[in-house]
Amino acid sequence: MNYLVLFYTATIIATGLLFGKVAKYLRLPNVTGYLIGGLLIGPSILNIIKEEALPGLEIVSVVALGFIAFTIGNELKFKYFKKVGAKPVIIAFFESFVAVIAVLVGLILYFLIIGKLTVENIRFALVLSAIAAATAPAATLMVIRQYQARGHLTETLLSVVAIDDSIAVLLFGIFVAIANALNPVGDVSVVMQIFHPIFEILISLGIGILIGIILILGCIWFTGRGNRISLTVASIIFTVYLANLWGGSAILASMVLGLLFTNFSSKQEKVNELIYFFTPPVYVMFFVLSGVELKLSVLVTVGVLGILYVFLRVFGKIGGAYIGAKITKSEKKVQKYLGFALIPQAGVAIGLSLIASTALNPELGAQIRAIVLSATVIYELTGPLITKIVLKKAGEISALV
Repeated sequence: MNYLVLFYTATIIATGLLFGKVAKYLRLPNVTGYLIGGLLIGPSILNIIKEEALPGLEIVSVVALGFIAFTIGNELKFKYFKKVGAKPVIIAFFESFVAVIAVLVGLILYFLIIGKLTVENIRFALVLSAIAAATAPAATLMVIRQYQARGHLTETLLSVVAIDDSIAVLLFGIFVAIANALNPVGDVSVVMQIFHPIFEILISLGIGILIGIILILGCIWFTGRGNRISLTVASIIFTVYLANLWGGSAILASMVLGLLFTNFSSKQEKVNELIYFFTPPVYVMFFVLSGVELKLSVLVTVGVLGILYVFLRVFGKIGGAYIGAKITKSEKKVQKYLGFALIPQAGVAIGLSLIASTALNPELGAQIRAIVLSATVIYELTGPLITKIVLKKAGEISALV
């Protein structure tokens, strides 16, 4: 038996506790401290957590994302959507779509200016821009929970990040299909490439609904607190497993599980209180590991294209969120600040970059992965702090924080 994994686990949790405390003293979000601590002990700097150990620890991140998505799903109460209508969906569409278009137009103009607007570079621009839609919900949720943010901006933000990844996956499928249509590869039709993301979403919905029904009924049958929390943990892990096994999205499936549970179970408040105390070590490990996996070395490889991606995506998110909020006549503070809270980008974007690289030649595929990984370093280290600042400016967290 390899006991080294126990050392790594203890080191990761201890690092999270230490740097979370340091971040608190510096008035930074805890998640920023976790990421910086992970970066410090990872292969990029001190190399306490070795590169070869990361695959064995990957399961922690996968399970943690399930819990994070379940928690976000718990916030999506039908009574809220009855009150606000289709606003979050419209806003999520615009902030995703405008981010994609901003990156696409910017890259095409860049290739045009330098005289390299080839078919291959247009395909590159299509594939890279498709990834711009994705937003990481984990860091946003952690900031909201740490500072107990409350208000219209917070409610809208939670709803938008919950819907965001579904829209991102759909847009990604469409744009990659267009890229492949410009240079067909394999026997997969463009129609199938477009509909594949829809199948992924339907599979995820089905898994979330199935496990959600089992969890709701199980919480009626099991009456003890220990049994109920054990059942909930098992349900989340099983949802993540099935989503990965059947080609669905573990994040979306877990969100649906949480949404179903919070809206249809009479026991949801008691169970969610227990989950709230169970999850901190899981979240700490997730974000410290995310920091461990950040590689400073990729920052020097991205060049002008990487810089364009980083800034154009942020511009698109802010502009798109403003347009969506304006169209839906949302509050002024939602129009003004929402886009700034949508900067974090991590797991889903990295996963899409791996898929996207198969649509291009190896050199361009590697370049896309480097750009997305570099952007992740920047977005994850700055995004939580910016989210805290805008929530504070909106008056939804204490002015004393």
